[in-house]
Amino acid sequence: MKQRIYLSLAHMGGREQDFIQEAFDTNWVVPLGPNVDGFEKDLSTYLGEDRHVVALSAGTAAIHLGLVALGVQSGDEVICQSFTFAATANPIVYQGAVPVFVDSEPETWNMSPGLLEEAIKDRIARTGKKPKAIIPVHLYGMPARMDEIGSIAATYGIPVLEDAAEALGSEYRGRKCGTFGEYGALSFNGNKMITTSGGGALVCRTEEEAGAIKYYATQAREPAPHYQHTRIGYNYRMSNICAGIGRGQMQVLEEHIHRRRSIHGLYTRLFEDQAGIRVMDNYSGDYDSNFWLSCILIDELQAGISRETVRRKLEAENIETRPLWKPMHLQPVFKECPRYIDGTSEGLFDIGLCLPSGSSLGDDDIIRVAELIKSMCR
Repeated sequence: MKQRIYLSLAHMGGREQDFIQEAFDTNWVVPLGPNVDGFEKDLSTYLGEDRHVVALSAGTAAIHLGLVALGVQSGDEVICQSFTFAATANPIVYQGAVPVFVDSEPETWNMSPGLLEEAIKDRIARTGKKPKAIIPVHLYGMPARMDEIGSIAATYGIPVLEDAAEALGSEYRGRKCGTFGEYGALSFNGNKMITTSGGGALVCRTEEEAGAIKYYATQAREPAPHYQHTRIGYNYRMSNICAGIGRGQMQVLEEHIHRRRSIHGLYTRLFEDQAGIRVMDNYSGDYDSNFWLSCILIDELQAGISRETVRRKLEAENIETRPLWKPMHLQPVFKECPRYIDGTSEGLFDIGLCLPSGSSLGDDDIIRVAELIKSMCR
């Protein structure tokens, strides 16, 4: 059996163990500590825009606390991109609110500004109140149309909670993803651009907002000599050990981004003359994706083979791939939720495939994947 090629494995840089060892040497093995402070500072510096970052236990926790901070409560509605992972939508339900799913546009695969405005107008007409928040996603690292989405959000006075879990290092018009919304959520899961083994962060606009997030993330404990609580809190803070991994990863973040972009460029060149195979790419010069995952669309009529057949044959060759995210409006758990859909995400889901894209992969791995796919085509 040939060596397994994985979709996206964690890729260590070398300094992670130094920060972890320092935590052990100083007995900072609990949540919070110098590594947490250092990791948050590193992220804030990297993102720019005078943002303040709070390190948390997961990207899901970041989205949840963003909704808490925006005052989302039971009975509210939150507009959510349908074409995404369930972690974008689940926290809406944690708050007792209702997700309202909006379809994508075909250029970036992200939230359609036209359908977004249609959804806002219709929800106001139907319920008598506007949605409480908007959650666009930068899918697979591709920036959403944040100027248009932000303009619509501002027109109706609805805050934006940006899901940048897959987009650390991506830029839209020269500005880092995660800094456009009132809040931005990041993920450091093991398959992301950098990892803390598991973890995430919430990007805040002000120091006061960051302080409030830290308060809720540490069980909403009041400053008293005893344990005093006036609000419901959560155990969402990142551990000092995990943050140590993150500090080491920040030192190789740019290398990881460069490598993922190089992998995408290699796939693009390898498939450029292959009928029926299209590599997802930056729509224009305004977009600079990190290409967390390189994705292709397979036109069965032109290629002579279906997406699912390609996926299964690659698995038989010990190569891990994955269909694109199944849209949330098609998930049984969300079947009763309002949706504003034009078929874009469903069409992409039917023919799209995520290819191995991890920064530790060599060119030989990428060539092996591409040549196998091309050999299956007509």
